[in-house]
Amino acid sequence: MDRAMSIPSQSLVTVARWEIAAQSLDAVLALVAELRRRSLEEPGCLGYDVFESIDPPGSALLLIERYRDAAALDAHRGASYYRELVFDRILPMLAARRVEILRPRDVG
Repeated sequence: MDRAMSIPSQSLVTVARWEIAAQSLDAVLALVAELRRRSLEEPGCLGYDVFESIDPPGSALLLIERYRDAAALDAHRGASYYRELVFDRILPMLAARRVEILRPRDVG
């Protein structure tokens, strides 16, 4: 099957890069594990991958999340567990955060 045919036309990808202080890495990873598990339980979440920097080790996490459409992303961001885990617990441990929302493009 053609790769472009397998991607829903309205799907969205969220790419988040989190800079983390070394002393907070283990705590952030534990919370991200819960965040990932809960996110994947949502019907509109199509995938959730977590990557850790290797240079320098543990200095950043890259989260790549895939959602069926904008409504699914909105539902995710509006979930009470998301607000509690991300805003109340994770963000205070980050040195920096950058989030991009992207959509797949068929470039033929």
